[in-house]
Amino acid sequence: MLVMRPEQMEVFRAAALHSFEHEMLAHLAEFSPPLFRAVGDEQMRKAIRLGMERAGTWGLTLRGPVRLYLDLMLLFGSHFDSDPQYPWAGEILAAGDAGSEMARADRLHARTMDYRRQVAGPEDIYTLTALRNITALARQPLEIDWEDYGPAMRRQIALVYPRKAAYIGDAGVDALVRKGLEGARRQGFSTVRGAILVTVLMLAFGHGCGADPLYPWIAGTLSKDTDGDPDVKARRLEKKALTWLDQVLAHFDDGVPT
Repeated sequence: MLVMRPEQMEVFRAAALHSFEHEMLAHLAEFSPPLFRAVGDEQMRKAIRLGMERAGTWGLTLRGPVRLYLDLMLLFGSHFDSDPQYPWAGEILAAGDAGSEMARADRLHARTMDYRRQVAGPEDIYTLTALRNITALARQPLEIDWEDYGPAMRRQIALVYPRKAAYIGDAGVDALVRKGLEGARRQGFSTVRGAILVTVLMLAFGHGCGADPLYPWIAGTLSKDTDGDPDVKARRLEKKALTWLDQVLAHFDDGVPT
């Protein structure tokens, strides 16, 4: 009878993980070509490792469910499982007593498809329209003050992405606005525009975008020294966000297949 020593088992496990990581890298390159090109191999590998770790905390260990989890990271951000925009994802993942791992993955897939039909639209047309609206919003002055910040941001989100606002409801939008405001305060952003910026980034890239390996330019900008002026950092972040959005939209405007 063949008995593998612990060190042999570890080598076998590492090889299997490396093979799966390589397989997922190829899969995600096909799943989202524009994001993959913007991120690159190294950052995508970091995202895959993070996703495998986070999926494991929910008891997802089989190939199919883990791959689905990685797909959802690219769709909704690496921290989608705790994002107030997608509360159904966390609820399904947490329902450990609601059947097998595959059963939860099936429910997660079905709910994702429903979300994409209603919010993303055919060939992501609603999402692309929302990104164009966000880009236009960022290029104009906004008449919002602190006294009316919450209601005004709810109205703006309903304007730029009406289908998402309707799907997640007022409670979801309000939770996102609160998170954006908290994130801006943590960064020391003092202006209304800085708070709007953080909220809109969370709307577009997920509430954990500041620490998401899929969007390293956000964390990179936030970590740079700006001689003690956080609002300079906010302006730099806004400029980088516009550059990123322009590049993504150009990909689709040029008719590149997805």
